[in-house]
Amino acid sequence: MIAVVQRVCSAEVRIDDIVEGKISQGLLILLGVAKEDDLEDSIFLSDKILHLRIFEDEEGKMNRSLMDIAGEILVVSQFTLLADCRKGRRPSFTDAAKPETAIPLYQHFVESCKKRGLRVETGRFQAHMAVSLINDGPVTLTLDSRMRSR
Repeated sequence: MIAVVQRVCSAEVRIDDIVEGKISQGLLILLGVAKEDDLEDSIFLSDKILHLRIFEDEEGKMNRSLMDIAGEILVVSQFTLLADCRKGRRPSFTDAAKPETAIPLYQHFVESCKKRGLRVETGRFQAHMAVSLINDGPVTLTLDSRMRSR
């Protein structure tokens, strides 16, 4: 799984000009599921993201996690994070999971975040979405569950 994590003051996702999900302070997570991903990837990534110390403490240092500040989460599925652009000019998406694999793992990721007592909003899987945000910092990180140390 690949996640682009953005610390935000606010974010929202619209589908057909209707707000599907909206948050205030917290994280916008763009989440891509690879075809070889499994439950371990979802567990690892959700735990890692929720405990990343990327929010400022009273001294202005990034020392607090989303859990520490009781922030909100907006999770948006984005298979294009798995694009391979090495050959030619058209990205290849052969590394992205098919919906029958991706949807349960995406949903597991979302549920893992909700179980921690945080407010979690989502987009809609496979929908054309318009995402807007106010990036705080800006702070933007990329995490890949395949790059964890074992």
